[in-house]
Amino acid sequence: QVQLVESGGGLVQTGGSLRLVCEASGLPFASYSMGWFRQTPANEREFVAAISWSAGNTYFSDSAKGRFTIWRDNAKNTVYLQMNGLKPEDTAVYHCAARPVYNGAYYSENAYDYWGQGTQVTVSS
Repeated sequence: QVQLVESGGGLVQTGGSLRLVCEASGLPFASYSMGWFRQTPANEREFVAAISWSAGNTYFSDSAKGRFTIWRDNAKNTVYLQMNGLKPEDTAVYHCAARPVYNGAYYSENAYDYWGQGTQVTVSS
């Protein structure tokens, strides 16, 4: 059974930082690209960041570029999202997701087979 479990969310002030962690089990982690998406209060799901199976390539939304970093540790079946310079518009439930290699576009939620339950990030102004 595949499980993706996110942690690290919380309440921070504008300009603060959080590190999200996603631990995967039940799948050949090193064979999957990983992504982070967020579900906004308006109930829209947005792509945030993605990393290839080998960590050789990383991708970010325009809003995340320059503020967020993504990396992975295949030995620990874990992917991380470091978020700096947080803004109120970053408030959302953040989900990690696993995408089989070469299965669609990294920014498309439809390309991802497995999803975690999410972790809440709230940024106060």
